[in-house]
Parts: sequence; structure tokens; C-alpha cells
Amino acid sequence: MNGADAGGTNPYVDPRPGARPGARPGARPGAGPEPHPAPDAGPEAHPNPSSGVRNRPRTAGGRSRLRFPTAILLTCAALGVAGGALLAPANWISTILFPGLPFVSVGLAGLWLLPSVVALRLLRRPLVGLLVGLLAGLVIVPFSGYGFSSVATNLWWAAFTELPFLFVIWRYWGTWLHYVGAAIVGVVYPILAWASFDLGSFSVALQITFFAVTLASCLGGTALGILIADRLRTAGVGARLPR
Repeated sequence: MNGADAGGTNPYVDPRPGARPGARPGARPGAGPEPHPAPDAGPEAHPNPSSGVRNRPRTAGGRSRLRFPTAILLTCAALGVAGGALLAPANWISTILFPGLPFVSVGLAGLWLLPSVVALRLLRRPLVGLLVGLLAGLVIVPFSGYGFSSVATNLWWAAFTELPFLFVIWRYWGTWLHYVGAAIVGVVYPILAWASFDLGSFSVALQITFFAVTLASCLGGTALGILIADRLRTAGVGARLPR
């Protein structure tokens, strides 16, 4: 027995004389070896690669809203610079008036909300209020006299403009939510600044007046920011920016 015989009989070899090895009975002459699918393999499926993409769960929707295209960043930069140009003199005026005319000083508080309100109203994207507040703070660092603490101050005020929209996960942009943020900070700020303004030495009537002035200033600054943003949109600014 030679080596070929030792391997046993090949079930796919045509036993007829002169048949080529590997040819099946009945195969046309000259045709190559016929492929043989594995037993019970069934018909081979060819998946459509696009079907997997179509049926894949859409999990990137929230992440895409947190991305900042170049057009959005440039708009935020412009609003930040404009806000810094507004807040730089307002900061000095407020500081000068703080010791003798605290009510007039706190009457400017709403200006710190203005840049972020404009950004949120105009762009309607998550975190643009904080971004514009950050940029405005960086702009006034060389001019404020308080250094980088001005950045923290601007971020603190901007956080209240963003807060109401955070609670609705930035899916609803109703006008009244802007005023909710203004009302919250209008009450919180006098409480936190109680010692700085020495409000304890004021009469109850003056304390109430202080709260009322702060609240009115914050609501007024917010209303002005909404008006500016709406006018910008009417003029075509931000109308075609990606959402």
C-alpha cells in the first residue's frame, strides 16, 4: 500500500477511469474542482453593512448637543468680548459706589447676567452662557483690579442664567426660564453679600429695599439681554447657526 492509499478513500474522487482527482461524477470536463459547502451550513447570509448602522441605537444625540462648532465658538467669543467691554467700566463704577452708595452699586448687578442671557437666548445651546461668562471674565482681568477673581465672579453670575435650563436638560427654551434664573440670583446675592454690605446695620425697610433693587436689576438685565438677542436674530445673527 502506498502513501496515497494509506489516507483512505476520498469520497469526492470520481471512481471512473481517467477521472481527475477531486472531480465529482457528472461534472463537465475541464471544469475545476467544485467547492463543497460544509454539511448543514445552510445558505450563506450576506449581511447588509448599512442595516447595522440603521438599526444601531442613537446614543450620540445628547453628546452632539454639547459640541461647539466653529461658528458657535466665534459667536461666543464675540459676545464674550462685547460683554467684557461692558463689564470692565461697570466693575469700576460698582466698586467706587460700593462704600457710600451701596444701593446704586447693587443696581448694576443685572449687567453681569447680560452677556450670558444674550448667548443662551440667541444660540440656545447648553453651556454657552457659562462659556460667554468665562470669556467676558478673561477680557476684564487686566482692567478689573481683581485679577483672575473676576473670572470666578463672572462664572458665578453666568451659572444662574444656565441653571433653569439645566433642570430641563436644555430641551426647553421658554422665555420665562431666563427670568427664573434672574429671580433666583436676585434673592441669593443679597444673602451671600449680607456681611459685605453690612445689611445687618440697615433697618428692615432698607433691607427689603436692597433685596428689591437687586431683584429688579437682575430682572431688568435679563429683559435687556432677551431684547438684544431677539434683535440680533431679527437682523440675521445666529439664524443659521447649527442647533
